[in-house]
Amino acid sequence: MNSDVLVIGGGIAGIEAATNLYLLGYSVTLVEQESELGGHVAQWNKLFPNYKNAHQIIQTLLQQLPGDITILRSTKIIHLSEKDRLFSVNLSNNSTITTKTILIATGYDLFDARLKEEYGYKIYDNVITSAELESLLRQNKPILTKQGKEPSRIGFVHCVGSRDRKINNLYCSKVCCVTAVKQAIEIRQKLPFCEAYCFYMDLRMYGLNFEELYNESQEKYGVTFIRGRLSEASETIDGKLILKVEDTLLGRPLKMTIDMLVLMVGMVPSKGTNFLIKELGLHINNGHFIASNDEHLRANHTNKHGIFVAGSASSPKTIDDTLADARSAAMAIHQFFKNSKL
Repeated sequence: MNSDVLVIGGGIAGIEAATNLYLLGYSVTLVEQESELGGHVAQWNKLFPNYKNAHQIIQTLLQQLPGDITILRSTKIIHLSEKDRLFSVNLSNNSTITTKTILIATGYDLFDARLKEEYGYKIYDNVITSAELESLLRQNKPILTKQGKEPSRIGFVHCVGSRDRKINNLYCSKVCCVTAVKQAIEIRQKLPFCEAYCFYMDLRMYGLNFEELYNESQEKYGVTFIRGRLSEASETIDGKLILKVEDTLLGRPLKMTIDMLVLMVGMVPSKGTNFLIKELGLHINNGHFIASNDEHLRANHTNKHGIFVAGSASSPKTIDDTLADARSAAMAIHQFFKNSKL
C-alpha cells in the first residue's frame, strides 16, 4: 500500500490533519490503534469554558473526514524503516505501507496517579482521578462514595504529575486548572449541598473566558480555593479522607476531612509516542515529548527528514491548540512536498 502521508493516531489532531491534507490533494492513510477514532476527547463530557458537549466536537470532525481517506482502526505500528527517503511501515494487520512522509499524532497518556503515593490513589477507596470523575459525569451516573453515600465535601488537587520536580515532570499540562474549576462547578450543580475545595499552587487560567469561569465558580457556585500543595492524605475507619495541606496564603498548616478526593492528572507522552521516539531516533524536549525542530519557525518539523508531529505528541495542548496545530502540520507537509519538487 502506497500513500503520500501516513498519519499515526486517530485523535482530534490526526483527524483534523488528515482532512486538511486530503483537501490539499494528498493521498492519506490514517492508522489508529483503538477501534474508534476520537482519542481522549471522545471520553470527555462537557468542555471548558462553554460546556460544549465533547461528542459534538468528535461528530463534527468525523463528518468532515473525507470518505476517500484510508482509515485503519485497531491497528498498531510494528516497525518502521527508511530507504532512499521512503518509509516502510509494518502494521499489526500484517500489511505494509510505503510513504513519503509521516505525521505523528499519537497524543498523550494520563499521568499514573499511583506514582504520587502520598495522595492515596488505588490505596484509599474515595480517591479518584479527574478522568474517572469525567466518566461519571459523561454517563450521568450518580456521584457516590464507595460507601454508597453522596459526598458532602469534595477536594480537587491540581498539578498531579505536572510541575513536579520529584518525578521530573517540570512542565504545566495546561488544562488541569480549568478542568478542576469546570468539574467543581459541575459537582456544585449536581450536588448543591456538597462543598467543593480546590487545592492549587498557582492558577493558570490563560485561555479565553477561563478567568471568567474561575470567577463564576466562586461567585455563583461557592467553590473554595486554597493555595497550597497537599502533603498527605490518610483514611479514617469510615472511609473519609483526612488531608494535610500547607495554606501558603495564610502561612499555616491546614487539616481537613473530606468525603472524596479528585486528582487532576496531567499529560505525559503516550506509549505510542515513546515507541516512535525510539524507533525513529527522534529528539525529545525537556518534557519528554517529541522535540520540534524549531519551536517558533518549524514547530511541526522533527529532527528527521519527512517526519512531522502534531498535537500533544510534542507538548500538552488544549483542544483549540491541538486543532490549530494539526492544521499547521498539514501546511508544513504541503510546503515540504512543494519544496521537494523544486
